[in-house]
Amino acid sequence: MLAGLRDYEPGQELATATRLRREHPAELVSAALGMARLRQRAVAKFGAEDAYRMYFTPGGVEQATRASVAAHRARRFAELGVRSVADLCCGIGGDAIALARAGISVLAVDRSEETCEVVRANAAALGLGGLIEVRRADVADVDTSGYDAVFVDPARRGGRGRIFDPEAYSPPLSWAVEAARTARHAALKIAPGIPHEIIPAEAEAEWISDGGDVKEAVLWFGTGAPGARSATLLPGPYTLLGAGLPDPEPGPVGRYLYEPDGAVIRAHLVADVARQVGGRLIDPTIAYVTADKMRTTPYAAAYAITDVLPFNLKKLKAIVRERAIGVVVIKKRGSAVEPEELRRKLKPSGPNSCVIFLTRVAGAPSMLLGQPAAG
Repeated sequence: MLAGLRDYEPGQELATATRLRREHPAELVSAALGMARLRQRAVAKFGAEDAYRMYFTPGGVEQATRASVAAHRARRFAELGVRSVADLCCGIGGDAIALARAGISVLAVDRSEETCEVVRANAAALGLGGLIEVRRADVADVDTSGYDAVFVDPARRGGRGRIFDPEAYSPPLSWAVEAARTARHAALKIAPGIPHEIIPAEAEAEWISDGGDVKEAVLWFGTGAPGARSATLLPGPYTLLGAGLPDPEPGPVGRYLYEPDGAVIRAHLVADVARQVGGRLIDPTIAYVTADKMRTTPYAAAYAITDVLPFNLKKLKAIVRERAIGVVVIKKRGSAVEPEELRRKLKPSGPNSCVIFLTRVAGAPSMLLGQPAAG
């Protein structure tokens, strides 16, 4: 039945359910339609080929690692010589699948029997059952000494949404760190907003973005790079390893403006991008880099700046009208102005386009106008 629901339209659910109930029990039809909806949601993370063969729970889809990110992590484990991993808090098996596809044997552990059954079903559906052992258990009771590495993905959502306190994760970050310290190699998946000051000194911290969106941070143990900070951009992959540089001195806005990737900003590596492009900050508190010459880097989007002005709505409206700007991309950092409200007030119309940056320059509210720079 599920195979026939691959292209089903949610807007036609009643008609689809009525048709299926002529041949199948109502409970089975309801379950199949629910799984079809979850598979459609999962395509963004797993791709159509896998998503339409896999099984999901509502929370599992939400919390599962994106396949591209999981594959990157699996490659890193493989490069460390890891052949077996204890995947603690495995969820619906996204990371276990990536690890198995990298040729690594996996013990997938979760305390939910339903989740464990989903992992078993996914391993079988993808032909990976021989590499993934599933165990229902409390992760604190699992002996990981027989494995080359430990991977922990604590639950970071509760009844009220996202959990921001690492000690409120399930299990807490402190427990995960101690588990990592007992293994030869380990990786702990954490929220990208983790304060740098609570990162253990012996851990390497990596922030990962995919397609320009920051997805997660990972604390690595046993990599031989304690204290390192890096930003990895997928699908490249491009990895920027921090050199411990101080923030560059701010200066006037030059011909080009660079917008660092979110993973770069989270990793506190804006200074490293500034060095790459020979640039400076536009303000001590703003993560925009400016330079007088164009230098291409995968770690920041570049824009050619045409106007640098104090923020003034009347002036901006006049520019948009005079230049027949109909397509406006509004970006902001350090500004209280809401982009959508501003867009309504500008009433853009015409054949031309413009990127507007609402920000601060040397502490003053400013507006920068420009276009994406040709690489």
